[in-house]
Amino acid sequence: MPEIDRARLHQLIAQEKTTYERLHPTSRLLYDEATHLFGKVPMTWMNMWSGGFPLSFDRARGNRILDVDGHEYVDFSLGDTGAMAGHSPEPTLRAVQSRISELGGITTMLPTADATWVGAELARRFGLTLWSFTLSATDANRWAIRLARAVTGRSKIVCFSYCYHGSVDETFAVAGPEGTTVARAGNVGPPVPVEMTTRAVPWNDLEALETALAHGDVAAIVAEPALTNIGIVLPDPDFHHAMRALATTYDTLLLIDETHTFSAGPGGATAAWGLRPDILVIGKSIGGGVPCGAYGITDDVALAIEARIASGEADVEDVGGVGGTLAGNALSLAAMRATLSEVLTEEAFVSMIDRATEFTQGVQDVIDRHEMPWSVTQLGARTEYRFAATPPRDGETSEQAADVDLDGYLHLALLNRGIMMTPFHNMALMCPDTSRADVDRHTAAFREVVGALHA
Repeated sequence: MPEIDRARLHQLIAQEKTTYERLHPTSRLLYDEATHLFGKVPMTWMNMWSGGFPLSFDRARGNRILDVDGHEYVDFSLGDTGAMAGHSPEPTLRAVQSRISELGGITTMLPTADATWVGAELARRFGLTLWSFTLSATDANRWAIRLARAVTGRSKIVCFSYCYHGSVDETFAVAGPEGTTVARAGNVGPPVPVEMTTRAVPWNDLEALETALAHGDVAAIVAEPALTNIGIVLPDPDFHHAMRALATTYDTLLLIDETHTFSAGPGGATAAWGLRPDILVIGKSIGGGVPCGAYGITDDVALAIEARIASGEADVEDVGGVGGTLAGNALSLAAMRATLSEVLTEEAFVSMIDRATEFTQGVQDVIDRHEMPWSVTQLGARTEYRFAATPPRDGETSEQAADVDLDGYLHLALLNRGIMMTPFHNMALMCPDTSRADVDRHTAAFREVVGALHA
């Protein structure tokens, strides 16, 4: 397999950066003028976009984004899953506009009929019977972890190295040498050393998982169905069945986070793969872009919480730290109901997964044609390539395959050709508006920019 000519790669990066700067003077001006924003952006991670400054966008609809300099993009990033329904889907827009203008009452701390419908729909899709709402999956994970600690009387969680659970303090952890747990590099201001709250183990390592649980102090295993924020790393065929069995053996709750893996189907990987979590978390995509999240619990977990409430050990109505004033607001619930009932339907997932299969095949064809030591992995409507010839089995291996220069080149070169990929990694997501022509356009651009590495 050919080696990447680094001198050639750096030359291509410089060329693409020059083109990017020439095409986006207004975005550059807005960035330079944003002196009162920390990092000159609304959120500091927006500086991960290639090119030295991020695009500022003017409008977005479906899977198209128009920037302030008038350039249109086919969007495969889709807000890193937040816009999996597409940008501003019509049913969601109608529901939001009705709640704001006709019905009124964006947030009142009172329930609506929409909340009842969404709870029932999430129960139907994912199998857990009782639900509560948040403003993000991060919130849902935090509150669910609190409930797990209350139910079990245990303080620690298990997570997997290089997992993604939003900005939950306990999960910025990776497995260290000889079974230790250490903070993930670059973690900002952890409240306590992470080994006090967490036991981190490598993904797909059942022996390490059992060793962590055997200490008897783990309240919950917090797991994505597949790793997603370090490249897609799929589970071994028997991994989830064995993890469920270990959780039961060691009286530990199993929390499944479907925030990214909802791409697997209308009931996420939980329904598609027959998973049996005690707690399930989801966020981002179910509100069509309106901030929201949710966690579901089984009847057994609910009974255990109720027993703690009755004994005076837990207060989930006031000071217990499992809610927020704006959580479960009328606007978010209206958006969730419309998105789940009319946009992210079972029929939509069929089309989205078909497009992702075509996208994956296009990437694989380019990899094969140029004999690149890369691989591509699909998870329902989500697909991602990695700079490793064999798909990694754990986060450590996937992290070692990272290549900052290659990422920067491919993201920037594709952006200059009207294709927007997720800035943090090489993920592409399909929405109901993604067409075969959009996928073919990516394949053609990807073929061109990969081919340029060997010109």
